[in-house]
Amino acid sequence: MKLSTKILAGLILGIVAGALLHALAPGQVGTIDRYILSPIGQAFIRIIQFIVVPVVFTSLIIGLTSLQGTGKIGSYTIKLLPLYIVTSSVALAVGMITAAILQPGSGVSLSNMGEGPKTQKGQSLVEWLVSIVPTNPFEALSTANLLQVIISAVLIGVAMNLVKDKAKPFLSLVESIYAIADRILQLILKAAPIGVFALMASVIASQGFGILNKLLLYIVGLLLAIAVMTAIYYVFLLIVGAKPNHFFKSFFPSFSLAFGTASSNAALPVSMDNAKSRYGMNHGVASFALPFGTAVKRDGAAILQGFNALFIAQFFDVPITASLITAVFISALLVSFSTAGVPGAGIIMMTTVLSAAGLPLEGIAIVAGVDRLTDGFRTALNVIGSTANAAVINRWEKE
Repeated sequence: MKLSTKILAGLILGIVAGALLHALAPGQVGTIDRYILSPIGQAFIRIIQFIVVPVVFTSLIIGLTSLQGTGKIGSYTIKLLPLYIVTSSVALAVGMITAAILQPGSGVSLSNMGEGPKTQKGQSLVEWLVSIVPTNPFEALSTANLLQVIISAVLIGVAMNLVKDKAKPFLSLVESIYAIADRILQLILKAAPIGVFALMASVIASQGFGILNKLLLYIVGLLLAIAVMTAIYYVFLLIVGAKPNHFFKSFFPSFSLAFGTASSNAALPVSMDNAKSRYGMNHGVASFALPFGTAVKRDGAAILQGFNALFIAQFFDVPITASLITAVFISALLVSFSTAGVPGAGIIMMTTVLSAAGLPLEGIAIVAGVDRLTDGFRTALNVIGSTANAAVINRWEKE
C-alpha cells in the first residue's frame, strides 16, 4: 500500500474511532485522550520536527553550492516574493468575499461562545522584519526559526561558493548530514498513519460533531473559501503548464500529512521528498523555494484572517466600511506572512488583525472551539500554496 493511501486510511479511521469514542464512551474520552491518543499524536509531530531543521539547512546549502553563485537565489527570491504577495492577496480576497456573501456571523448567538485562547499582542511589521535577522546561527538552528535558518544557510552557502575548494570538507559533512536526515525521514514516515490516526481521533473524540451545529455556516464558508483557492491554484498551474494533475498526485502525501498534523513545518520534509522523488522538481528550486514558502507563505492563514474579521464584524453588528475592509486586508496580508507553521497559530495572530480593524477581541472566543476542526484544511492549503508557487518557479526555470 502506498504511503498516501496509508495516511488517508489513518485519517478516515481516526475520524471514525474518535466519533465512536465520543458517542459510546464519553466518560472515558478524557482518560484515553490524555494517556494514549494525545501523547502518540504529539510524539509524532515532535519526531517530524526533529528533522525539519537539518533537512532545510543542509538541502539549502547543497542547493546553493550546486548553483555556484548568488544569481539564482536572487532570481528565485525576486520571482517568488511577487507571486507570494499576489496569491496571498487572492486568498485573502476569497475569504472576505465568501464571508460577505454567506453572512455567517449574522446567525450566531452569544450562547455559542466558548472559552477563547489567551490573547497575545502580535508583532508589528518592523519588529517582525528585525526578528528574522539571526544573531546566532546556532540559536536559529536550536529554536527552529525557519526564516533565520534560511538566512543563515544562504550566508554560509554564498560564502562557501566564494572560498571554493576550502569549503569542500564542510560540504562533505553537510552532504552526510543530509543523507542521514533523509534516511531518518523515510523511517519516520512509516509511522505517519499511526500519528495521523491518533491526532484525528483525539480531536474528534474530544470535541465531537455537536459543535458543528452551532457554527455550521461558519465552517462551511471557511471550507468553501479553501476549496475555491485550491481550484484557483489548479487553474494557475494549468495555465503555466505545470501539470496540475501530476502536481496534486505527487504532493498528496505531504497535503494529507499537513491536514492530519495541522503543521506545515511538520509537512515540509515530506514536501521536499515529494518534490524531488515524485514531481521531478529541480533540486535547487526545491531546496530553496519549499523551505522559504513554508516559512512565510500562508494562504490558509490569509483566508482565516479575512473571513474571521468579517464574521466577527457581522456578529457584533459593526458596520462594514471601506476603511474597515482596507484595515483588515492590509493587516491580514502582513499577518499571514508572519504566522507560525504550528497548530493554533492563526487564532493567536487574529488579535493583531482585529486590533488593527477596531473589532472586539472577544470575537476570538466564538471561533476558538472549532478552530482545530478547520485548522487541518487551512494547513493543507498552506502547503498547496508553497508547493504550487515552487512548481511555477520550477516551470519558469525550465523555460
